[in-house]
Amino acid sequence: MVVKNGRKLIMIILNNQKDVDDWRITNDSVMGGKSKGDFLFEQDHGVFTGYISLDNNGGFSSVFKPIESPRQNMDTIIVDIQGDGQKYQIRIVTNSDGYRLTYSHEFNTINGQRERLKFHLSDCKATFRGRLINSAPVLKSDNIHEIGFLVTKATAGQFSLSVYSLMFLSE
Repeated sequence: MVVKNGRKLIMIILNNQKDVDDWRITNDSVMGGKSKGDFLFEQDHGVFTGYISLDNNGGFSSVFKPIESPRQNMDTIIVDIQGDGQKYQIRIVTNSDGYRLTYSHEFNTINGQRERLKFHLSDCKATFRGRLINSAPVLKSDNIHEIGFLVTKATAGQFSLSVYSLMFLSE
């Protein structure tokens, strides 16, 4: 944790091979699909890359990293990414009252452009297999235990999202 200008920061930086080794891929193969994703180290960042296949009702790939729960009152995530012009989701996994919930927020990328995107936890929606869970509790930072990205497409094809860092902070 870093304190800067009175704000608390928790940073996940991906600038060496060790930083990408503990990310895990989940593809649609868990449901019979044939999409393939990977998370690779490339020079000074991680790259979530692969191919989305629509065979056998497929169409998604995701990557997750277990994290130590941020302290209470963290309310913002900033991601430093470079996209390929496609839509992705940031995915936040929690345990709340013994239940595993995934919260997500969609974002578009600009092909070849590095961006720092800011997401407020309050804007993330609880989902289960693509369906909204309206009765889910409000996302609280101290319940977070995984963070990741998901790509889902209606057409088959390649994807590539470079990830430089993620920060949780209290504004």
